[in-house]
Amino acid sequence: MPTSSAPSPEPAAGAVPAGGAGPEQLLRRIELTVLRRLDGQLHGDYRSLFRGAGLDLADLREYQFADDVRRIDWNVTARLQVPHVREYHEDRELTAWFLCDLSGSVDFGSGAQRKLEVASEFAALLARVLTARGNRVGAILYGQQVDTVLPARSGRRHVLHLLRSMTRRPPLRLVGQPSRKGERPRQTDLGALLRAAQGVLRRRSLVFVVSDFISEPGWERPLAQLAQRHEVVAVRLHDPLERQLPDLGLLLMQDAESGEQLYVDTGDARLRARFAAAAARRDEALGAAFAQAGVDALELSTAEPLLDTVLRFADARKRRGRSSGSAPLRRPETLS
Repeated sequence: MPTSSAPSPEPAAGAVPAGGAGPEQLLRRIELTVLRRLDGQLHGDYRSLFRGAGLDLADLREYQFADDVRRIDWNVTARLQVPHVREYHEDRELTAWFLCDLSGSVDFGSGAQRKLEVASEFAALLARVLTARGNRVGAILYGQQVDTVLPARSGRRHVLHLLRSMTRRPPLRLVGQPSRKGERPRQTDLGALLRAAQGVLRRRSLVFVVSDFISEPGWERPLAQLAQRHEVVAVRLHDPLERQLPDLGLLLMQDAESGEQLYVDTGDARLRARFAAAAARRDEALGAAFAQAGVDALELSTAEPLLDTVLRFADARKRRGRSSGSAPLRRPETLS
């Protein structure tokens, strides 16, 4: 919920500032800075980071820790009395989709960057990593409804088109504010975005659900249904002010979607404690929902360098030896 008096800290070191730059300038900056460093630090591990969806049986081997239990060959296991898993030849050509929540609550940041800018940079970075290796990317964008579907294609021009579609959005109306046709927008319904994706994604894909997950309830089931067919990564956007209120005295806060305003005394230590406790409960509930759905979780903060977060996530996937459909990862800082 945006505030009118929140301070603006210095941008995090290594962050890619959006700062009003156009899509072409932003993409070029990402290619010249973050993308080069990312390519250098992955050292060819792209193949283990994003796996294909091949179906040809290649071999059988003994089960190892972190293998997907759904690949256990029960007939061989019963015959040899030792768990064995099936290995497949993988089709390395990927189709990736970005399901982007661009609702009012995403257009917020207490510092140098907004969550919307972080989402755009993440999509641009991963799309370029994927398309540079011949893969295709598509996107479904949600503002106050599912309003844009970009078919999966390859090439830099397509990535630029995706970035333009994300950054050049029509102005959002507040909940309760009618349009010229008399229609009134609703609170964010992330479930509508996930259900729309089920009808668009025809073949098995790598899916990034990019959202702050501030939504009407009921999105958990569509997320789990999507994960049954696709490899899904829940990319949660957040801002430090959404977890911890600073002591700044009396502030006027406004809900980004409803327009409701409220004076809050941040000098009240008990209020700050209740706010932090509620934020912690929300984090725990989201973690449980992601685990229940069987999806990986990646957190992107407006106060952290994008490259460091993506590399930490990539390292976690490699260390866990994760293949498509295995157990979900927790928040990067809790991985062992």
